[in-house]
Amino acid sequence: MSNVLRLAIVDPRDDSREKLKTMLLGMEIVWLEAECSRYEFFPDVVAQSNPDVGVICLDSDPDKAISLLEKMRTEAPDCALLAVSGSADGQRILKAMRAGAKEFLTLPVSLEELMGALGRISQTKFGGADGKNRASRIIAVAGASGGVGCTSVAVNLGCILAANPANTVALVDLDLAVGDADVFLDTIPDYSLIDVTQNVARLDFQLLKRSLTKHSSGLYLLPRPVQLQDVRLINPDSLRRVFGLLKATFSHIVIDLSKGYTETDLSAIEFANDVLVVVQLDLPCLRNLVRLQMSFDEIEGLRDKLKIVVNRVGLESGQIKLKKARETIGRDIFAQIPNDYRTMVEVRNNGVPLLEHAPKAAITLAMQQMASALCNNGVVEPTENVSDSTSNSSWISFWPGKSKAK
Repeated sequence: MSNVLRLAIVDPRDDSREKLKTMLLGMEIVWLEAECSRYEFFPDVVAQSNPDVGVICLDSDPDKAISLLEKMRTEAPDCALLAVSGSADGQRILKAMRAGAKEFLTLPVSLEELMGALGRISQTKFGGADGKNRASRIIAVAGASGGVGCTSVAVNLGCILAANPANTVALVDLDLAVGDADVFLDTIPDYSLIDVTQNVARLDFQLLKRSLTKHSSGLYLLPRPVQLQDVRLINPDSLRRVFGLLKATFSHIVIDLSKGYTETDLSAIEFANDVLVVVQLDLPCLRNLVRLQMSFDEIEGLRDKLKIVVNRVGLESGQIKLKKARETIGRDIFAQIPNDYRTMVEVRNNGVPLLEHAPKAAITLAMQQMASALCNNGVVEPTENVSDSTSNSSWISFWPGKSKAK
């Protein structure tokens, strides 16, 4: 579970409840799990939804609200209580705090005050004595060209992360037209991305997991739509709520992007913590990478997210040397995946992940090292010195402004 706070609110007054709800829906660190308009129904709502935080507005009936705080403190001790009121009367604040409220905010609530209160609650619930960060990690996998192995990397990375019992991992196939992550996992999903985007307002955590397809590895899959006509119904706005719910539900989210770099792809890239750009050591692919980097540099904060993954290292078809590739793209290589065509064909055709089919293969070990480095913010060391086997192909300028190497 991530450190996104799941909230339930109760306020019999529609106007103040809607204002608070609107503010909460615009915050990435929270997920509005449930809302209630009756004090007496709120304990049942909390029992069913099990939120991290219960927001109780006192103004409709202060005595009832204080009694509710006392009841919730006993019946739902794991639910942090936040009291909200239009009155800053000292006696009311004191009663609310004594009744069990962890924080007290005065209406109208400012965004800074709300974020501060929720931040303190989050630190108490998730920070702990060890200070570990439990934030969800979102990893987008993109390609500098078609056919470089993005889906192979995304699927196997997801399965490796899911093999750790401490993780909950979802794979989103955002190649909306021709994605095939379901084929790699040999699954026939009951629901797709279009079903979730159209019903996200009615989904909770349990319904979301039932809407995804769970693989034997523990990985949850959210596949692309079945019908091409449905692709146009998915846009950045519809994905925002889906990503928010996924972020509040899973410890890791792996997103397999399309090669079109559409608006939905770019929204996922901005949402991600890490963007793995998969390349091969050939001229068209590296030239595309240089061009993509020039575009990505225009998006604030994106350059620091990029991590270059070189796939099929050691391929005998005249690859460019890794050293020359580094010089041209102007950044270090994050990970190297060795070429193992036979193994990859077998796992793809059989719908079995590398971790299950070939757990000791060099390609599997390289994927595991990459997963470990992502989780620990490290750099992947190649499993073997495959980069030296690349050929001395002639080197030409990839892009205007790049000097030609001799």
